[in-house]
Amino acid sequence: MESRMLILDGSRVAAEIKERLEGRVEKLATHGIVPCLATILVGDDPASATYVRMKGNACKRLGIRSVRVDLPSGTTTEELIAVIQALNEDPDVHGILLQHPVSRHIDERAAFDAISIDKDVDGVTTQGFAQNAFGFAAFPSCTPAAIMAILDYYKLPVAGKHAVVIGRSPILGKPVSAMLLNQDATVTTCHSKTVGLEHHVRSADIVVAAVGRSKFVQGDWIKPGAVILDAGYNPGNVGDVDYEACLPYASAMTPVPAGVGPVTIAMLLKHTVDAAERRR
Repeated sequence: MESRMLILDGSRVAAEIKERLEGRVEKLATHGIVPCLATILVGDDPASATYVRMKGNACKRLGIRSVRVDLPSGTTTEELIAVIQALNEDPDVHGILLQHPVSRHIDERAAFDAISIDKDVDGVTTQGFAQNAFGFAAFPSCTPAAIMAILDYYKLPVAGKHAVVIGRSPILGKPVSAMLLNQDATVTTCHSKTVGLEHHVRSADIVVAAVGRSKFVQGDWIKPGAVILDAGYNPGNVGDVDYEACLPYASAMTPVPAGVGPVTIAMLLKHTVDAAERRR
């Protein structure tokens, strides 16, 4: 039964996106422009530091300049916003990424919204969220954009399908719900207060798991033939979906790792190149 299921290989999708970016980066270089992504890390959280390093390495491999700004954990909201404003005003910086979560004492929303919409390549500002809801965001949130890119790459139909999104964060669950709706899916957005969650999931043609809980989605929740996109990443390299339990039911599913994650980084690189081209 496993052999009949389509594994949605995110590494393959990411490689194609990056391959298309190479020529665009080279063309920008002929105009003296090197796409530049600035990443801001507040504090010394090891996981966040690893993510920032991975993004920096991905930039380097593609010829994108990466500027890393490390700030102490005691940085105030005002100090962080001042750093962001300086990057907004730097013409050589095309994209700004504030690694989240930040320290609890920082007003994360105020910090996100300080990022210029023209440099919001991670799709975290309130303005960017609104543009995404209306279907014309230049830089939608990277993980939702990755999910849509995977569906598109594998030519999996969205229009007319019932999609159930488990999670309602402003940078994942809510924006991917809007993106699916904009492509004519009927969308149910579930969360921690949803009553009868399993019932909703059992009716889904497309399941997006973005709840942040290891192996949360069980196999007997899945409608036979459903497509599963697992946006979770938890300790032990496991997602929000019990992969083995869902194998007998799903027609297509992203693995963890090598599913949504690599495409998320590829979309960040794409948005940075897009921003550099728009600036030119």
